[in-house]
Amino acid sequence: MNRILVVSVMMGLGMAVSVQAQEECPRGTLDKQYCDRNGDLVADLPLDESKWVDPKTIIFSYTPVEDPAVYAKVWDGFIRHMAEVTGRKVVFFPVQSYAAQYEAMRSGRLHIAGVNTGGNPVAVSCAGLVPFAMMASKDGSFGYEMEIIVPAASDIQSPADIKGRTMAFTSPTSNSGFKAPSALLKSEFGLVAERDFKPTFSGKHDNSILGVANKDYEVAAIANSVLNRMITRNAVDPSKIRSIYKSATFPTTGYGHAHNLHPMVAAKIKQAFFTFPWDGSDLQKEFKKEGKFISIHHKSDWDVIRKIDAANGVTYDCK
Repeated sequence: MNRILVVSVMMGLGMAVSVQAQEECPRGTLDKQYCDRNGDLVADLPLDESKWVDPKTIIFSYTPVEDPAVYAKVWDGFIRHMAEVTGRKVVFFPVQSYAAQYEAMRSGRLHIAGVNTGGNPVAVSCAGLVPFAMMASKDGSFGYEMEIIVPAASDIQSPADIKGRTMAFTSPTSNSGFKAPSALLKSEFGLVAERDFKPTFSGKHDNSILGVANKDYEVAAIANSVLNRMITRNAVDPSKIRSIYKSATFPTTGYGHAHNLHPMVAAKIKQAFFTFPWDGSDLQKEFKKEGKFISIHHKSDWDVIRKIDAANGVTYDCK
């Protein structure tokens, strides 16, 4: 079922594959328009310099959220900093869905993106995302946990009680919103979607959290990093929610650039991330546990996520 869901999502992206002859090269899970000659599992910069993108205006997006306008303000100071470092205009592009974000990068309309944990392998394989940074606390620690939540007054006391119920996930590409809980429910509790419980999809972590708080959903799998930010903003009343399961720690949103971005532009973008002054910024106010960006390596840092995908029978089909 999981493979079918992911394939269906990717079919819905409307991603057109170039009709020109594709180069013969190592690719691994990457789409045929990309190459991976160095084996780092991400798309290489094209050998043909005429295919490098050197934008006058750099487009940046953050992972889809309930209220994009809120995050446009949160990222405003960072956007100004990047404009100063790169010497170019930088625009924040609010996306409404994961599929829209991947399609925008694949089609060349998006140059930098913050992609959710579970979506990173999909964006890498299908949209040419090259992840390079992640938020971390000042001491370098990072991560979040997947939690399964229920309305506070629910009679569901543990994941075993989900049997026979309807459980809300976010989207098929989300790690904490679908892939991790699916694998854990199966391995630890013998529960399989459609057989033991009915799955439904809310689209976003925010929707799932609010749905549980308002008793629209019986149970939901969410990223507690999103829940904590919503509680801090008073967007949800924590007394209306109860957690019945907490996972091990996962890496957070991975930030990356398009594979064909001019290397000089990509270097300036990375410089902007790693020199951003956090203290007193709106980013610090929103992401309270974080204090800097750290370097990431997709091959090693997302290994656990790819293993969860493999356990779920997920493949990164791009069309």
